[in-house]
Amino acid sequence: MTDFQSDARGVNGRRQVGRFIRLPLGAVGAIAVAVLMGSACAGAQPFAAPGDPETRTMMRRLSVLAADSMEGRRAGSAGAARARKWIVSELRAIGVAPVGSGYEMPLSLRPRGGGPDTVGANIVARIPGTKGNGPVIVLSAHYDHLGVRDGQIFNGADDDASGCVALLTIAERLMKERPEHDVILAFFDAEESGMVGSRAFAAAPPVPLERIGLNINLDMVGRQDGGALWVAGTSHTAALKPIAESAARSASVQVRFGHDTKDLKPGDDWTNSSDHASFHAKGIPFFYLGVEDHPDYHKPGDDADKIDPVFYRGTTDFAYTLLRQSDGALERIASFRRTAP
Repeated sequence: MTDFQSDARGVNGRRQVGRFIRLPLGAVGAIAVAVLMGSACAGAQPFAAPGDPETRTMMRRLSVLAADSMEGRRAGSAGAARARKWIVSELRAIGVAPVGSGYEMPLSLRPRGGGPDTVGANIVARIPGTKGNGPVIVLSAHYDHLGVRDGQIFNGADDDASGCVALLTIAERLMKERPEHDVILAFFDAEESGMVGSRAFAAAPPVPLERIGLNINLDMVGRQDGGALWVAGTSHTAALKPIAESAARSASVQVRFGHDTKDLKPGDDWTNSSDHASFHAKGIPFFYLGVEDHPDYHKPGDDADKIDPVFYRGTTDFAYTLLRQSDGALERIASFRRTAP
């Protein structure tokens, strides 16, 4: 989630821990996978190794995107560029084509703290639907995180490497069984800087704005600490609630609804807390999927070895089911677009 939400959501402090050590680049992937498969690590949970190939692939990808070699994926950094290159390589391997001539949509970034963070890019791809026209779904997550602070790497496994890897998993499924409508995969940059990437996308989308019927945004879908995945957005578009409730009936994780009304205390209304806000501002219906804050939110302890593969697979399965059911009702959903202020 966005960095400027931290104070409102009660995570002002930054925990200092001693186990975060920079590793040689070539060793990161193998060591991270070993940790996920059961190596002992301070603070890690004793999760069983996943038994099925798809979940193993998810956890392998998560360990790569949230590795020290990505240097916390701060927008505009070399680590973010490295993460971007890896995501594009995964999309190519899956067979998902870019929307235009290339996967990257460059954007300008404001320098932060006197650093050279001036150039970034969204990653945008498209899975064509069988209908060939009509409204489209934008399925999104953000790949940036907080970078390196005080010599410690903020790997952002849950926030939001988990969302990006879920998108890749869903993309593989959609390539095997095409949706009715086009699905645009958007991996946004600079969410932590105030949704810079998604704002740029919404201002100049790769398809006409009026064709975007729904945004499904995944931000922090991996951590099991709260025991539930939350769905926000249905209070703004009531017609979305039955669709999500139907998808939740077959979910293997607890799905709860809320965090999207103005009567909540500051920080508990997630309407503007992640990239779905850029679509909401344009009058586009949205589902936001995410877990509540955990002790490692925006801390250097947000690592892949603290994510339960079973829970994470369950949230990804729910997101896929939700997308499928939304795809079947997309013309109706798109009719609830409102006029942007």
